[in-house]
Amino acid sequence: MRKLLTDLRDIFIKQWLMVAILLSSPSAMAELNVVATTTSMGMLASEVGGDHVTVKTLVAPDRDTHYLQAKPSMIIALRKADLVVSVGASLEIGWLPAAINSSANPNILDGKPGHFESATFLELIDKGVADRSQGDVHPEGNPHFNLDPIRMAEVAKALGERLASLDKDNAGQYRKKAEQLASRLSNLNQELVKKAVGAKSPLMMHKDANYLWLRLNVPILGYIEPLPGIPPTASHIKKLADTLAGKEGIIFHAPFHSASGPKRLAETLGWERVVIPIEPKKNAKFEDYEALLTRWVAAATK
Repeated sequence: MRKLLTDLRDIFIKQWLMVAILLSSPSAMAELNVVATTTSMGMLASEVGGDHVTVKTLVAPDRDTHYLQAKPSMIIALRKADLVVSVGASLEIGWLPAAINSSANPNILDGKPGHFESATFLELIDKGVADRSQGDVHPEGNPHFNLDPIRMAEVAKALGERLASLDKDNAGQYRKKAEQLASRLSNLNQELVKKAVGAKSPLMMHKDANYLWLRLNVPILGYIEPLPGIPPTASHIKKLADTLAGKEGIIFHAPFHSASGPKRLAETLGWERVVIPIEPKKNAKFEDYEALLTRWVAAATK
């Protein structure tokens, strides 16, 4: 009986040691803790980082990233972060700097290797002057490049290099995954360009899909907001309706936008109104991003 108990104990110890070794090995555990501001940035981090990263996203896809406040949950996540992946171009200016400063994590401060601002690696459109009388403007340029597969491919490659610099043991894998993702994004763009032939011109609520329509060579008819971030007035809605009367188009707006103006225009013009996210779902992979962009193009071409 004593021998049996001893044998069972030895077996248990061996099994426990094997599990401990597996859990502690580089291949079995994530080595970098990445915090992404949006789900599209989270998708890039997840695809490029693979098994060597864990990814936490701060903003749900149904929230407007412009207008948030720093929350305790954000600060806790940032305190543990090795890398923060943000959109940049002042999109998160109202809350991210405050959350980072409150996290007491010097490694993710602006200018540090743990601070990755995607927009700084891109040529942006719609650059302007920081004048609040012109609405919610971004002097660095339009930050909504996430619906452009080609610009997302550029960010993916830059992110691969940043991850490689932070985790040199797995640098080759990060670079390889970044190139693979960039190739998939390029192929997606080619497919979308083909599918977008004959698409109806969109009337947008906000300038959050400009990069997509520009990439697909689809002209934008205008914007329901009189100025970025400013709700439309009745007179502006009437002016738009008068200007667009007799034309063919389609109305797009995000779930977090007020539906009253788009509804009124859709009824007046006899156009379809499409409520569609500008971000993929939570914990998105490439396939989720691909499905979102395909949905945008399908809505404009049906």
